[in-house]
Amino acid sequence: MQSRQVARELALLSLSQMPTNPEKISEQEIPDFIIAAIRTLTTEVKEALEEAAGELQRADDRLLNSQTRAVDVQSARTMVQEAIQLASAAINRMGSSVEIPEFIQLANQRDVRNYAEDIVRNMMVKREEVDQLLSSAMVDWQLNRLARIDRDILRIAVCEMLYLGIPERIAINEAVELAKRYSGEDGYRFINGVLRRVSDKLKSPISS
Repeated sequence: MQSRQVARELALLSLSQMPTNPEKISEQEIPDFIIAAIRTLTTEVKEALEEAAGELQRADDRLLNSQTRAVDVQSARTMVQEAIQLASAAINRMGSSVEIPEFIQLANQRDVRNYAEDIVRNMMVKREEVDQLLSSAMVDWQLNRLARIDRDILRIAVCEMLYLGIPERIAINEAVELAKRYSGEDGYRFINGVLRRVSDKLKSPISS
């Protein structure tokens, strides 16, 4: 994992825990939200592994029942299929948790947390300007009607473009990857389209 990638994700998770009105947040509170996001991830890993362990135990029970309690071949086959499905779910759950310990380790690095705080700080201070630019780039949509996670992904990308010196292409690509991980099925396509229109506006003579 790249440190900037982790910082963006950490900023997104931090923003999800903040009140909607950024004026209620003081500068000193920003690191607290970052720490809270890391703790949330730690809890999610623990819960996911506990659920996976439960699924494996239920799979083992189904296999045992298929050997000792099945009254015919069909019922035994059904129990085995259920065991396979439970084991598969457990493997998928554990697989999705593999990256999180690495993420948490990187998130605790000072440079990563500093960049996450820079994103959050800029978004709090410059949100009105960021939202105006996003609203002007939206077609048949209103920014305040979007899911919060989508709004925050868009805002992070624009903050990086405008205030943190990140090339527009990179900011857009990273926002798309965030959306694939956290947004709805078609969220990343929508976010990609909006940010490309933002990029076009920034390049136009009227914007400069």
